[in-house]
Amino acid sequence: MRDLKEKLMSAVFFASALVSIFAVGLICFFLLRNGLPAIGKIGLFRFLLGKEWSPSDVPPAFGIFPMILGSLYVTAGAILIGVPVGVLSAIYLARVCPKKFYRFIKPGVELLAGIPSVVYGFFGMVVIVPITGNSILSACVLLGIMILPTIVAIAESAIRAVPESYYEGALALGAGHYRSVFFVTLPAAKSGIFAAIILGIGRAIGETMAVIMVAGNQARMPVSLLKGVRTLTANIVIEMGYAADFHRETLIATGVVLFLFVLVTNLSFSALKRGGKL
Repeated sequence: MRDLKEKLMSAVFFASALVSIFAVGLICFFLLRNGLPAIGKIGLFRFLLGKEWSPSDVPPAFGIFPMILGSLYVTAGAILIGVPVGVLSAIYLARVCPKKFYRFIKPGVELLAGIPSVVYGFFGMVVIVPITGNSILSACVLLGIMILPTIVAIAESAIRAVPESYYEGALALGAGHYRSVFFVTLPAAKSGIFAAIILGIGRAIGETMAVIMVAGNQARMPVSLLKGVRTLTANIVIEMGYAADFHRETLIATGVVLFLFVLVTNLSFSALKRGGKL
């Protein structure tokens, strides 16, 4: 009877894992089946490197290079802002923060993760846009705030997972508290910290609603941090409502490019981890 229960539970776990794999496979199949024909008709290089996106013109132009650059700039800016703040916050929570403050700060950080994107967007429109305008910089600052809870939570867990003997050993050798944390504990936790950064990148590059509300959304080559930009996700959401036929196929093809970005980022992290560099 006990063996039967264990086999049954193993089957349940296996089926649960298959559901996740099936969902990913289904998404890949949908994107590739509907997106690749459009890329084939336009031409891969014209689609990826074309600088003009004007589906309603005659003849129409379907170049997504401005949106690719927009997504990369906005994501890079968010990482530059969010990663230092997030990692330092995680260090503070894991190694410095007194318990009486921790019980207030930690729920506050967790609350950030539960705020809907549209609320972040309203915050950006009211607080950030009056200062920096509808621009790349506004989107970077807002996304930098939005990825904080992801980075803080995972990086803090990684730092706490480092055996206490590492820290105590550094102290025993004469290192101070902060030297022990930065030169012993942090290197030991680098794999988890990089995982936090990768998830932060995924959150930033996939965010749509908040970016639409602050980024300006002009489908043109980005020329300045203080000028508007349109990202790949914004391009899909803004035009999918009225797109039809080939225009709709090109938007799904844009989703294929976005999916490949996330896939390459995750695979790169996995490769580095397997190679022992993280």
